[in-house]
Order: sequence, then C-alpha cells, then structure tokens
Amino acid sequence: MPDGPLSIAMVGTRGVPARYGGFETAIEEIGRRLVRDGHRVVVYCRHADTGTDADDGPRHLGMERVTLPALRRRSLETLSHTALSVAHLAAHRTDAAFVFNAANSPLLPVLRAARIPVATHVDGLEWKRAKWGPSGRRYYRRAEALAVRWSDALIADAPGIAAYYREEFGVGTRLLSYGAPVQTAPGHDRLGELGLQPGGFHVLVARFEPENHVEPLVRGFVASGATLPLVVVGSAPYADEYTRAVHAAAGDDPRVRLVGGVWDAALLDQLYANARTYLHGHSVGGTNPSLLRAIGAGTATIAFDVSFNRDVLGDDGRYVRTPADVAREVEAAEADPAGTADRGRALQERARQYDWDDVAQGYAVLAADLAARRVPGPQRARRRPHAAGVLDDRPVGAEPVTADD
Repeated sequence: MPDGPLSIAMVGTRGVPARYGGFETAIEEIGRRLVRDGHRVVVYCRHADTGTDADDGPRHLGMERVTLPALRRRSLETLSHTALSVAHLAAHRTDAAFVFNAANSPLLPVLRAARIPVATHVDGLEWKRAKWGPSGRRYYRRAEALAVRWSDALIADAPGIAAYYREEFGVGTRLLSYGAPVQTAPGHDRLGELGLQPGGFHVLVARFEPENHVEPLVRGFVASGATLPLVVVGSAPYADEYTRAVHAAAGDDPRVRLVGGVWDAALLDQLYANARTYLHGHSVGGTNPSLLRAIGAGTATIAFDVSFNRDVLGDDGRYVRTPADVAREVEAAEADPAGTADRGRALQERARQYDWDDVAQGYAVLAADLAARRVPGPQRARRRPHAAGVLDDRPVGAEPVTADD
C-alpha cells in the first residue's frame, strides 16, 4: 500500500476527550495532529460513568468516536471494552491499529484474523502494580509475552521500557514518548479559587494507587517543617482502601489540602506552573505525562527515585525513596527559593525535548510502516533468564518505601 492519508484506529483506553490518564492524553494530542495532517482517526471510547456519552458527540477535535460499554469491575473493565472494540474494528476495517496496554494482547488474534496490522503500546511494568494480586500479576506477565508474539510492532514510551523488552524478550520497540506542554505565560488568576498564591504551595498530582506513592509522600510532608501547604490533586476508582490511607497520612494537618480530582485544564495548568515544587511518586509506568506537564510548566520537581523519572529529569531533579527524604527535600526547596526556581527553569528547557508534533510524526511513520508491511511482524516471545535466576515479581507496594529513615 502506498504512503498517504491512512485510516488509523486507536483501541484500549477510555478514549477522548481526555479526562483520565496518560493514554487518553496521548491519544488526544496525537490523534488531533494526525487528523490535521489528513489522516482519518477512529478512537474507541468507553461510556462515561453516567452511562451516556451524549455530551461528547460523535467527533472530538476531528477524531471519530466509537463509544462502547464496559463491565464496571477493575479486573474486567479494560478487557471487556477492548473485546467489543476489536470486534467492531474487525468488521469495519482500517489501514493500521494502535492498541494501548499489553493487557489487551489476548485480543490481538481477532485483528490479525481480519488482516489489520497492529502495533501495541506496551505501557509500563503493569505487573508491578500493588493493586493486582498474584493471579493478576501472572496475567500481565503472560500478556507481555502475547503482545510480543501477536503484534506487528511494539511501542515503548521510555528507554527503560524499551530496555526491558530487549532484555526479557530479545525484541526491539519503537520508542515514542509523550509531549510536554511548555507554559510560557501560565497566569495565576484561578489560584484564588483554592485560596493559593503564586509560589506559595507545593503540589502533588496522581491517582491514589500504591505505586504512585501518594501516602508516603504525604506522610513525609507532614513530618517536615514546611511552612507552605501541600495541594494534593487526585483520586482513583476501585481504591477506597488506599484513599483512606492517604487521608490518614494527612490527618488533621492544616497544611495538607486534599482537593480531589481537578478536571479543569486551565486551573490544573496554573497549579503546576505556580507551585514551589511538584511531588511525583509514580514508579512503574514509563514516561509519565503528569511529570512532563510539571516540567513543561517550569516547576522544580521532587520525584521517586526510579530510572523512568531520572530519564526525564536528569541532574535537574531531586529524588526520594522514603518519607524522611521527602521531608528533607521539601524543607530544602523552601529554604532556597532562588535555587529551586533555577532548577525549575532548567527542567523547562529539558521539557522542550518532548514535543507532541514529533511524537505524532513518529506515530504517522509507524502507521505507514504498518500499512505497507514494513515492520518485522510477530515474533516468538522467549523470556530470557534473569541474572539472579528468577524475575522480581513483587509489586512496588511491597518495597520498603514507607520506612521512616
């Protein structure tokens, strides 16, 4: 098939408009640019929690929306929706498909039977998430192998993820990260809605899940001598127990403000851009869009110490592993506002490396390669032996990250 305008499907997420996480943000940013460049983009979306998508309509930013239901159970929501999506897609055809999340790989044979070339965005090390029990972790490990076996190509969003697939399965990936929206004039007129002043608070934005380390970050802040408040933005479905742990960590400390989810993009941008520091606890998901959003806003960042975060922040970040580390870094940021601001400016320069136009172009090239069959195709998944004889299957929540020293 010659290169030119293509029909491209995006499957496996909550869809657009982006209201939830990194995948949805990526699809919105990439999809609208592909449409701008003349491609037809079909995004498979889930019904909203209200049971209707009436407010969203059949199109969003030029992308076509196909909205289908999903079972409202954590273990089945993604897979049930993807099953309906691939069945619909197999009946309607497309030049290339992007499937997000290796958990959806058991459904790839449906697309292969329909002769639809497919690339799987493998996401992070999902089997390390503490929310999954032993059976869930085994499923995700098996799903990684199936993604290798049944995908025409694999997409990694971070060097660490690319290295993992190279070392574990002996396969290459397309390294396609996310973009960082660089704010040059963010404004601060919305901060008054939360009683905040520019530079007068710290911010943490995350879903309340153990591998995002919200609880130890909050606990470390409470133990600190910080004088500025910490604004905690986030929540999570199916995470009532962990949400209670976060609230317990905050206790009655008036410096901690748990504001829940903030879906107003303009207000959220101002929170990122006007904070003294951004606290980032994500540890298993590869390159994180929230982290990129913070550095694009020019905000000094204190991050959980894993390779994914160091790849983004380099020497301009500050890193923590324990609540005591958090307390130390927050206090240091308040004691040296000039140095903290300098780190934020340096991070904003790093953010310019992450450009959505470049990312979208990478997806366009991969879609053309898929349509023209210029990709290696499925490969046999052979897990390589770990150096210690076995792979570490512990969830991140099992690591001693909440120690006080």
